[in-house]
Amino acid sequence: MTSARDNSDDLDALPPLSDDYIAPAPRVSVQAFCETTTTADAVQSAGLDRRLAKAHLTIKMGGVVAAIDTYHSVPTPNVIILETKAGENILAGLDELATVCDAGTRVVVIGSDDDVAPYRDLVRRGVSDYVIGPVATLDVVRAICGLFSASEAVAVGRIIAVVGAKGGVGASTVSHNVAWALARDLALDSVVIDLDLAFGTASLDYNKDPLQGIANAVFANERPDSAFIERLMSKCHDHLNLLAAPAALDRVYDFGADAFDAIFDTLRLTTPVIVLDIPHQWSGWTRRALVGADDILIVAEPDLANLRNAKNMLSMLKAARPNDRPPLYCLNQVGMSKRPEISTREFAKAIEGPPLASIPFDPKMFGTAANNGQMIAEISARHRISKTFVQIANQITGRGEPKKPRGSLFSPLINKLRAKR
Repeated sequence: MTSARDNSDDLDALPPLSDDYIAPAPRVSVQAFCETTTTADAVQSAGLDRRLAKAHLTIKMGGVVAAIDTYHSVPTPNVIILETKAGENILAGLDELATVCDAGTRVVVIGSDDDVAPYRDLVRRGVSDYVIGPVATLDVVRAICGLFSASEAVAVGRIIAVVGAKGGVGASTVSHNVAWALARDLALDSVVIDLDLAFGTASLDYNKDPLQGIANAVFANERPDSAFIERLMSKCHDHLNLLAAPAALDRVYDFGADAFDAIFDTLRLTTPVIVLDIPHQWSGWTRRALVGADDILIVAEPDLANLRNAKNMLSMLKAARPNDRPPLYCLNQVGMSKRPEISTREFAKAIEGPPLASIPFDPKMFGTAANNGQMIAEISARHRISKTFVQIANQITGRGEPKKPRGSLFSPLINKLRAKR
């Protein structure tokens, strides 16, 4: 049986997490004109990436010549990708393409080291991005998505999905406390969405009793806009808002796979971080929410059923998101008295990767927080579990540790004097 222990070793064993965030592209049309099958394969693979799920991408061979010939008779799409031949006069080709190109079309050129055209001349001819080949799948995804996240200065939110490997493992508690750490310790404007509409506990955990929430948005007759969603949110902290679940059984919450897409898209425009508290169920919309998230955290307890489920979920999500950072997982309620457990080392060996954190079983701390409608940090910000949630928030967003104010030499003495008051 394992015991509660510091999880710093687990965090140290994890590979460094880069913050190479690629925002999803909007609903746009993209046409690529390739010269080589290698580039065509990379573009085709990019079209399957979740961040281009809304883009309509077509591929043709023939490069600039084929593009000019095509657009003599049909309108140009939102984005054109052109691969050039080595030694080709790309500037002359772009000049001719401009005569048949519609205003507003963006052009991405895939060139080679042999190209001699100065980047300044390419920009002058309306080229939005220039990528040196050979390109990989992620290069194409980054080039297309970057056109819309950077050039239009749109604040695109990052979605973090938290789900339990099994019911009752405390995934909601973890998601709510991690969101609190994101808002309070990392000062990131965040929104928690409680997607367990029938039995959600976010409103209880944050001690809120909102009259409206996520149900009003998902059942709205029209596409929700930012102002509408703003009215549905409850403020939990200066940097944290909540879209609460109704937690009522007066209706059945059956949804199509894309039921929440409009809500997520709208929130991405205004909120840097969106934390999804996903219920432990397997349906079209829960799978879509997980696959479409930017980061995924699976919460598991150290037993056999959790091990099996976590392994299955990790395998499925890695296959569905080949160009993304692998999903992360953490162990919760570790060291429960008299309960046989799979050790952290054995769990990690079976999963083929260490947990992001191991959260100890502390019924008094978590029970008090739940009954009071508080976060762990509100009860004791210095508690080891509270610091663990801050570490998770830092790791999952790829950020460094928050800076602590430097104390003076007299701080211990001052603290003692204050304690005597």
